[in-house]
Amino acid sequence: MENTASDRFDTGRFEAGRNRLASLAYRLLGSAVDAEDAVQDAFLHWQAADRQRIQVPEAWLTKVVTNLCLDRLRSAQARRERTVGAWLPEPLLDGDPMLGPADTFEQRESVSLAMLTLMERLSPLERAVYLLREAFSHSHAEIAEILDITESASQQHLHRARRRVAVARRGGGEADPASARRIVEEFLAAASSGRTERLVALLTDDATAISDGAGLSRALLRFDTPQRIAAVARAGFAPSPAKRRFAGGTPAMHYALVNGAPAILVVVGDQVVGAVTFDIADGRIATVRGIAAPARLVRLTEAWRQHEPDTPLIARW
Repeated sequence: MENTASDRFDTGRFEAGRNRLASLAYRLLGSAVDAEDAVQDAFLHWQAADRQRIQVPEAWLTKVVTNLCLDRLRSAQARRERTVGAWLPEPLLDGDPMLGPADTFEQRESVSLAMLTLMERLSPLERAVYLLREAFSHSHAEIAEILDITESASQQHLHRARRRVAVARRGGGEADPASARRIVEEFLAAASSGRTERLVALLTDDATAISDGAGLSRALLRFDTPQRIAAVARAGFAPSPAKRRFAGGTPAMHYALVNGAPAILVVVGDQVVGAVTFDIADGRIATVRGIAAPARLVRLTEAWRQHEPDTPLIARW
């Protein structure tokens, strides 16, 4: 009986930190599915451990989850799946506990789709050091303990990671929420009505659009000029019977925040069948991401079903 009570207590201690562990795993892996698997594996390690000898459970679990994620990132399967040009992060609806702490700009930026994509340019160790330091405020001594490296190595990894992030980072900080929503609404209105010139005006000169092709293409689709992006957006948002059949019904278009960024969600019934997210820089759209592969939208759909949406921007598309 005593062991049962002890096990319940230890399970409760793990569950109390589950969201924090999941948010760390998600930042490292960019996939909610993989993050959930890593946290569940950590729970199995926790159950099998001599817990009476673990002095600081939070630190022990952070180390286990981090290293489980690094093992995944280093695997041959991950290298195949996450090749440049073939991978996008899994989007999450704002409010999802897996997004974790959002008190600082660094914490919010670390779960943006832009940053999660940028993380692919870092080595697994650089990624871990950068996130543990920037998003979770661990000291170099703590990071050295978590990753079994020296403090000097932790500092070097952070320096390299910061340099690479600074080179690749786009935009000038966070966009004003009201302004961002207005820009996205204008984009949808122009795209659905075929106003190419207005679409081009909403885009930065070096804008980029990326799509997963609804999971039908092994490589991501990429468009790199405002004119080409406008043409693709106009074609994509023009309603047609064929598109409705592909979507499984008549969609509604909703405004939402996804990973902290403004987004349009394409919803049929209570199922999210597409997400288009936007990075805003200096009052214009710098990046458009289209995500429609069903496997990437499972958790977002689950969160949407618990969400009280605003009036749709387009009720029947």
